[in-house]
Amino acid sequence: MRVGSAQRGFTLIEMIVVLAVLGLMLMLVLTHGPAHSERLTLEAATREVAGTLRVARARAIAQNRIVAVRLAPNGFQMDGDTLRLMPPALLLSGPSFIAFQPDGSSSGGSVAVQGGGMRDAIVVDWLTGRIRVGGGS
Repeated sequence: MRVGSAQRGFTLIEMIVVLAVLGLMLMLVLTHGPAHSERLTLEAATREVAGTLRVARARAIAQNRIVAVRLAPNGFQMDGDTLRLMPPALLLSGPSFIAFQPDGSSSGGSVAVQGGGMRDAIVVDWLTGRIRVGGGS
């Protein structure tokens, strides 16, 4: 066994620096975590509503019939499907329904998904039935 003047290990200064860096990282996660989570919930809900509208349009074209999506502040429902509730603290606003014709056109309108001071918009073009997710705040 060799004994030398140089010892292996961490100095107190190195340990303090590592703990300070970990503390800063934890602080960043804790302060930005909830807002980030709310934004993700809003985006997921917006995608779900937009996806349901796209399915309704495709179903109207495929089945050669009018298919409507009913919209309420707390949820939405496509013809023949069960009501899908919005996550707590999120609300829908816009027309009470959007109907898609067999040729793909629609009644059109703009649907807002909002909550926690944030907002996303879904715009349905009346002529083409195209569904576009627009920015919010």
